[in-house]
Amino acid sequence: MQAIKPVTKPTKQRKMLYQAPDHIRYRLFAAPLSPELRASHGVKTLPVRSGDSVRIMRGDRKGFEGKIARIDRKKYRIYVEGLTREKVDGTTIFVPMHPSKVMITRLNLDDKWRKKILERKKVAKKPPTEKAKEKAEEVKKERKPKAKKTKAKSKTVEETKGGT
Repeated sequence: MQAIKPVTKPTKQRKMLYQAPDHIRYRLFAAPLSPELRASHGVKTLPVRSGDSVRIMRGDRKGFEGKIARIDRKKYRIYVEGLTREKVDGTTIFVPMHPSKVMITRLNLDDKWRKKILERKKVAKKPPTEKAKEKAEEVKKERKPKAKKTKAKSKTVEETKGGT
């Protein structure tokens, strides 16, 4: 896999975002899982796919739940069934939503590759073993609390001049 060099300038970050290839755009389409899914699958976030059920977490339509109808990787937007608005001429259109503003409530696991992705991520983020937990507790006990630093009083202008 090709490594990407991190950049710090906002203009370069935007440029990398808009010129990103499709395999990197896929990873940028990740949304957090609901607490129930997080506990059952052991994964915090997953890229959204059409067929997933999501809950809107931000904006005017906060709390709305629906199924993802379409994904637009070029514009970085998803379209949720039932989330529509009426245009001036009377036609209804889907309201575009950024995937980071939603939470996945039900996964579409029809795809065998997605099941493999879940298993891979679960293995990568295994909970720490008992020995690791014990070592972490020992390290915390061994650490000494840091002494508080006292602030020195600043000298007045007269003291620095020599008391003239």
